[in-house]
Formats: sequence, C-alpha cells, structure tokens
Amino acid sequence: MPFHPANVYEIDTLNENLQDILHEIEIAADNISQGRARLSLLDKVEHGKLRIQQGIIAGCAGGNYVNVVEAAHALKNHACGDNVFSLSIYPSSQPVLMDLTKKGITTDLLSAGAIMRTAFCGPCFGAGDTPMHNGLSIRHTTRNFPNREGSKPGNGQMSAVALMDARSIAATAANGGVLTSASALDCWEDIPQYEFDASPYRSRVYQGFIKGASRQALIYGPNIKDWPEMSELTDNILLNVTSKIMDPVTTTDELIPSGETSSFRSNPLGLAEFTLSRRDPGYVGRSKKIAALEKLRIEGDDPCRLDPQLEAVFSRIRQLPGQENVTLEQTEIGSMVYAVKPGDGSAREQAASCQRVLGGLANIAQQYATKRYRSNVINWGMLPLQMKALPEFEVGDFIYIPGIRSALETDLRQITAFVIGHDRPIKEISLYMEGLTSAEREIIKAGSLINYNKLRLTTHHQ
Repeated sequence: MPFHPANVYEIDTLNENLQDILHEIEIAADNISQGRARLSLLDKVEHGKLRIQQGIIAGCAGGNYVNVVEAAHALKNHACGDNVFSLSIYPSSQPVLMDLTKKGITTDLLSAGAIMRTAFCGPCFGAGDTPMHNGLSIRHTTRNFPNREGSKPGNGQMSAVALMDARSIAATAANGGVLTSASALDCWEDIPQYEFDASPYRSRVYQGFIKGASRQALIYGPNIKDWPEMSELTDNILLNVTSKIMDPVTTTDELIPSGETSSFRSNPLGLAEFTLSRRDPGYVGRSKKIAALEKLRIEGDDPCRLDPQLEAVFSRIRQLPGQENVTLEQTEIGSMVYAVKPGDGSAREQAASCQRVLGGLANIAQQYATKRYRSNVINWGMLPLQMKALPEFEVGDFIYIPGIRSALETDLRQITAFVIGHDRPIKEISLYMEGLTSAEREIIKAGSLINYNKLRLTTHHQ
C-alpha cells in the first residue's frame, strides 16, 4: 500500500482491517503533503469491501508471460464490468505479446473487457496510466514511492497506487473491481509452454556487433543533447552546500522526480532542471550560480568578479596553515548535497547525473541507502563522502577540502575539511569515504566514467 514497498499487507489481512489500515495511510498522506493535498481512501469502502477503480499489469516485472496467461484464466467467462473499474495489461516484450496472440490469450482478455497495450518500459520512471481523480489504482509494476505517478503535492495533487500481484489484480477484475485475493479462485495451474520467437528483434533491431561503422554521425533532435564536458578533479575542491536534507531517507524519486521529467531523458541539462524540485525547489538555482563560477575558472577568468563573496572565502582559506599559496587553478568549485541516507528507491542514474551536470562535485551522507546509488555518484565523477557527526553547516556555506586528489591515493578513512560560513569562524570537520576500488578512484580523478573511458581508449590507440 502507499507510500512505500515496506508497507505490505496480505489481502485477507487488509480486508479484515480496512478501516484501521486505510485510516493510517490517510494520516501518512497528510504528513507527506503537509496540508497541500489530500488522499481519500476510506470512501472506497462499500459494505465492508474495498472497491478499486483501476488495475494495471505492466512492465518487465508485471507483464511477463505467466502473469498475463493467469490473468486470462481468471477472466475466462467473466468481465471487468461496465462500472468505473478498468484493467490495462502491458506484455513485457514483443515476443511475449506475439505468443499470447498466437495462443488466443489476447483474445480472451479483450473479450473480458481488458485493455491490451503494447510492450512497455516505463513504470520504473513513473510513466504509465494515470490514476483517475479520487481513484485507487492496484498495479503489478515496479516501485511505489511518494509522487510515483508524477503528482505534485504543492499543486494539491497526490496519487495512491497500491502494488499487488498480477493474479489478485485479475481476480479483482473478475469480481468487478472489488478487492479480491487470488486465493479466492482456483484457475492457476494450466500454463501452456512459452514459445519464444525472436523474429520481432531480427526484423527491427540493428545488429552492429563487429560489423558496426567505426564513425557515424549521431542524429540529434531538438530535445536530444550531448553530455556537457566534465572536468577532471583538481588538487583541492571548494564545495558549496546547495541542499541540506535531514529526512531519515532520501529517495531517488526525490532527487530527480518521475512523470513529466521522462520527456527530457535525452536532454541532460533539461532533465537537471527538475533535480530536487519537489523536495528543495531552490536547489537548481543555487547550483547554477556555483556552476557559473566554475565555468569562469575553467576558462581562465576570475570567478571572484562574479561573486565577491568568493574572494573573501579564498582569503580565509589562505589563512589556514599550509594553504597560504592556494590558487584558483588548483581548486575546483562545485555544489554539494547533504542527505542523511540518500539513494533509496529505483535505479535511475539520473539521480546522480543531474547533480553532476549542474556542477555537483560531491554528496555528503551518514550512509548511502544503496550501493547502486553510491556507484552512480562515483561514475559521474562525484565524491561519495560520509561523516559520522551531525552536519554543522547550512545551505550557502562553503566546505574546502585540500589535497583531495592526493587523498584518493590513501585509505580515505580520514579526510580533513573546513566549513567556511558567513560571519562564523572556520570549523574543521572530519569526512571519510568507504572502500573504493582502484578503478573507482581513477574515475573520480578523471571527472566521470565517460572521461575515464575516453582516456583509456586514447591510451589504447596511441
């Protein structure tokens, strides 16, 4: 049930405790929306049963061959009904759709009132059928996080999507939209053997292995952009705290929302405009200001003329022992996000890449929610920093880390940094990074995995 995959109930348990469980979810919705939106679930209870408005079986997880066949079995000699409830089914691939059609399974589903759609990849990033207004949607798809379907609580919107197994969704459809467990039906045994046919791939997918052209111009549409250049790591770095999130967990959906953002998936800078938009709307603007300073530095210009505060920051840095002669040429300037535990949720690398193209140089966290997110931070040339103490810095403060490039040659258990806040004494803090492979260290030094691979290819061909 909303709002997290850990919020799990057996259907029979839910049906036995509808009022209590749904009331708890409504309270959670109020806490998330902070009064800007409202979620109504208790009004879906009719005569002690939960009435559903929409069922979806989709994506690589939900739309596999067996799930769709079993949905057809459940709906055999039944109908979805002509009321509000609707059922949409997306097979997981074109070969699956073709085999379902050959066996007549597609026909059975269509005759029962199900809507059959083409093979589809999208639930992971929030694409798919939109829940109806004041409706409850049950889905066998991947993921379930706040605002999963692109809703905006700030605009009075909130979505409620419940993840459920495909068989129970089909059983619910056969019962006209009344929530029903798969255990209520006895039709799940006879699954005809799946017969894979690769002809859709042979007919449509370009096979370029070995025979591929070594040089071929890429075709760019108006919303297809190349990745911006990313600089290699300098001796020192100066981070600006552009966001500080003290929530227990920060999801990848919060770092880069789903929904309408997917139309910018081939436009890195366009997509980056949505970074943290639902969690910290000022983040992008703050990061752009810091990125403008770094752009001047790279071009050999003086970024201090754009931001006089920066000159004062460097003056204070040069008062630190051993930093008397530090220069702009030696010190990359970038933005930084602090979060207690970032990276929970879907695997989207854009959660890291969007920070990077906005000039991000690091994350600082107590711990990372997933290895996958931490790896994405590394692959985009950012430092996966951690600290044990509570952060004694605020948005707008600078954090200076001397000798960070050299530190990547050490065990990384003790990295000294300095917080430079406005009208406050410089404060020394201790950071660290958990084990990095030799390749990961080189990726960070190069500025990104893209840069790292370019260097390897250049060296290989010399």
